[in-house]
Amino acid sequence: MKRERQEESGVDLNLRRFIKNLGYIAGGAALAATVPWLSACTPEKLQEIGRRRARVALIGTGSRGQYHIHNLKLIPHAQIVALCDTYAPNLEAAHALCPEARVCTDYRRLLEDKEIDGVIISTPLNMHAPITLDALAAGKHVFCEKAMALTLDECKAVYEAYQRTDRALYFCMQRMYDEKYIRGMQLIHSGLIGEVVGMRCHWFRNADWRRPVPSPELERTINWRLYREFSGGLMTELACHQLEVCNWAAKKMPQTIVGMGDIVYWRDGREVWDSVNVTYRYSDGRKIAYESLISNKYNGMEDQILGNLGTMDMTRGLYYLEEDRSQSGVRQLIGQVRDRVFASIPAAGPSWRPELRSEYMPHPVIEGAVHVNGGQNMIGVDEDGSDVILSAFCQSCITGEKAENVVEEAYCSTVLCLLGNRAMEERRFIEFPDEYKIPYMKF
Repeated sequence: MKRERQEESGVDLNLRRFIKNLGYIAGGAALAATVPWLSACTPEKLQEIGRRRARVALIGTGSRGQYHIHNLKLIPHAQIVALCDTYAPNLEAAHALCPEARVCTDYRRLLEDKEIDGVIISTPLNMHAPITLDALAAGKHVFCEKAMALTLDECKAVYEAYQRTDRALYFCMQRMYDEKYIRGMQLIHSGLIGEVVGMRCHWFRNADWRRPVPSPELERTINWRLYREFSGGLMTELACHQLEVCNWAAKKMPQTIVGMGDIVYWRDGREVWDSVNVTYRYSDGRKIAYESLISNKYNGMEDQILGNLGTMDMTRGLYYLEEDRSQSGVRQLIGQVRDRVFASIPAAGPSWRPELRSEYMPHPVIEGAVHVNGGQNMIGVDEDGSDVILSAFCQSCITGEKAENVVEEAYCSTVLCLLGNRAMEERRFIEFPDEYKIPYMKF
């Protein structure tokens, strides 16, 4: 009875409710066409696996790895069997969370273990591609944190390895598994906000990104995000998610990139920028305006899709219409009075209308409470899709089924992040290089 109650709670129950809720969005057969990656983790397939559990190992047991442990322990079809890390304090902390798991410091030894079905990679970015390639070659299913890789050539190598393997490969593009993003995207593609004319994303924090270092020789091991040998900075750590959303909305890839990156405030020996502004231009003239800095948090995080009839605020699960006819009669009356007053002022002209954001009426994209990620947490938050995509990976470890488009979307967004860094480094317009185009892309 205790086991049955466990199976009716946690991540799997969320997954069943999640996909059931999508029924009113797309309907059975249409679900596969609009969000094909969900076809690998339907409730029916979850039921088919019965009481089988995916035997998974974590490579990288820092804050993000321990966040995944938290979610894995809520997934009935997951079993953590091994942990690996080169930094002893992290490994010990993770082992305290799951003492039944065996531990090691060399991931290659772990890959030799035939009892392990899949690995979850939560290492610094520079190790994402090498470990992913080794794990696929060893016959393991792989779940890797974003971004896909530190270099463009590594991205291509991972993508090509995936084409050759029968193993499942996931990257943690959790917005693809977040109900409010899926519902919002389907409303966009239905024409609710009209023609998409632009995209505007930003991610602001006020923190130095540093963690305490017990000894100077561990500086780069612990604060790897600050050094180019290990990290792509704000673009690969933050923008990767948001650029994927923009391409999802546009249904195509940008052709030209330009940007500026600087160290504005945190002049503490770091090598990556603490302020970036990048513009991505599509072939039809639409643009993504991307901005991130980590010395002011006022604006938080937003993913906005702009249409000629309205705006979709993906982060909050809200949309706003340019001409909103759902306003109350009182509000409409106030608006009419206001417009008549201003229209009588010659300097304003008869075509004047309010341009303030506060004039727009918010409409929710899904019913009930919506979890909003303010963008300040550096480790991970609950109910942002991370638990659902991790559950889907464990399911694939059992069934062997690949999730459509997840690797391709991770490849596209990571390449755009790296090209954004290149544009800022070289201070010039970058045309998307032909050698990194894949058949999945449309321009």
